[in-house]
Amino acid sequence: MARAPARRGGGGSFLFWLLALAGAAAIFVFFFFSSAMSRPGPSAEDHAFMVERGDSGAEIASNLQEQGLITDGFLFRIANRLYGGGNALQAGEYQIPARASVREIVEMMTSGDALLHSITFPEGITIAAVMRIIEESGVLTGEMPETPPEGSILPDTYHVQRDMSRAALLQIMRSAHDDAVAEIWANRAPNLPITTVEDFVTLASIVERETGIAAERPMVAGAFINRLRIPMRLETDPTIIYGVCLRFPNRCRDGRLVDAQGNRRTIRQSEIDLDTGYNTYRIDGLPPTPIANPGRAALEATANPATTNAIFFVADGTGGHLFAATLAEHQANVRRWREIEAERLAQQRQGR
Repeated sequence: MARAPARRGGGGSFLFWLLALAGAAAIFVFFFFSSAMSRPGPSAEDHAFMVERGDSGAEIASNLQEQGLITDGFLFRIANRLYGGGNALQAGEYQIPARASVREIVEMMTSGDALLHSITFPEGITIAAVMRIIEESGVLTGEMPETPPEGSILPDTYHVQRDMSRAALLQIMRSAHDDAVAEIWANRAPNLPITTVEDFVTLASIVERETGIAAERPMVAGAFINRLRIPMRLETDPTIIYGVCLRFPNRCRDGRLVDAQGNRRTIRQSEIDLDTGYNTYRIDGLPPTPIANPGRAALEATANPATTNAIFFVADGTGGHLFAATLAEHQANVRRWREIEAERLAQQRQGR
């Protein structure tokens, strides 16, 4: 019996074309959304945008759309899946550039590239002034932490995200201080007449407050080291001021003496004679605690002071100091300084 010819089925061909069509559609959809996600956004200006802790992706997308930074919240959520790398959108304040695309915004938020705010604590700042800056900051949040000891933070410019807690920043500053002190103390010059870290920071705080000229710090530190070796009293004005400020806060502002009108003033003779426990014209050796928060440069100068025979120094009229090894040389420098002061006073009177 003759066999009937087998029928050639078309099912395989149909399936092939169906899969091909589906693949083409998928590629079209992918490139469509990819193009839409990379398209410049609607905002014509840079814009600060806040992602609060606990915000969902849908909430963030809705807020972005409401503020005119994206045109489609649904597209943002798809972009988060495609380009977010499986990472959550991170809380923080973001500076969204003008015309930023959905993809750029997603990548910014998943990487945590949040806007940072600078808070500066100058070298030689007192802990009271540190705490006031922290308290008055409009970027930081949370309750005020307990005031730490004088000389326990590292002055610097710190870059923080909005809503960082006050306690967290203070802890960062204390850790930075501890790390810097440990590193610098470990590399100190041999045979210094200071044997503890506490005395090291105290002396560095005095060096810091004695001069604002970085190049002078090793010389100032060297002169104080020589005095401690003799030994003789340090007789440094910043210790007078610090003690007065502790005892009479109304006479001071930010570690500086001020008059009744709040204008900066010089030390009074009665204050030079006052024994506050810090006044190194009245006590031997170092005061009981630091008188400020020294910066890294002052710490390094104190740990590795200049090799000098100087034990005296006085202002030179230009913001720096003249150094001397003998009392006679020092007295000559003092006379020169008084002549400069007298000339300035005469000029001021003539200008009135």
